[in-house]
Amino acid sequence: MGQMVSFKRPDGQDCNGYLASPAGSDKAPGVVVIQEWWGLNDQIKGVAERLASLGYRALVPDLYKGKLALDMAEAKHMMTNLNFGDAANQDVRGAAQYLKQSSAKVGVVGFCMGGALTVLSAMYVKEADACSSWYGFPPEQAGDAKTIRTPLQLHLAEKDQAFSPDAARVLEGNLKTGNVPYESHWYDAGHAFFNEKGPNHNAACAKLAWERTTEFFAKHLK
Repeated sequence: MGQMVSFKRPDGQDCNGYLASPAGSDKAPGVVVIQEWWGLNDQIKGVAERLASLGYRALVPDLYKGKLALDMAEAKHMMTNLNFGDAANQDVRGAAQYLKQSSAKVGVVGFCMGGALTVLSAMYVKEADACSSWYGFPPEQAGDAKTIRTPLQLHLAEKDQAFSPDAARVLEGNLKTGNVPYESHWYDAGHAFFNEKGPNHNAACAKLAWERTTEFFAKHLK
């Protein structure tokens, strides 16, 4: 089981997070895991545990500072009030810096809201060595995706009602134009198909996307 830890953001403020580590390997590669809009709940802790079982030090920064959303209205409110720039440049980057104290390479993976922050991390978090974004991406005005040089993986849902498939294709076009080292995978599923506790869970798509993610991290982090 993992444990709560505290780490420093680049601005010197403290941030808490959930750290799951493989047994007896402080030098293992690291992965920053970014939550959905629900907060640091048991489901996202479980993702960190799965990564730890594969040999990664997985750290989930607590972006909501101890708060959890219990329904969709509360989750939307909390996500809307989140400063995405601060979360990416401070909380996520601080988590990556914390992991890099022991890990030679660090990846970032995020889901839904965390997927958008993962793309922002590919733009702005220089400590990130590979980023895997699941059904989430920022608006175009948040940054120039064509400037990304970190290997980026996208998992996109054809039936996504939270993040527009049309907007995802615009992002793909920008990545291609910028010669970004990226790969994208589309799934015949709805938003948040990986979340086993959600209404759109699709076991087959989740399994395939997870296998692709672990292969991607094995290639770039190990």
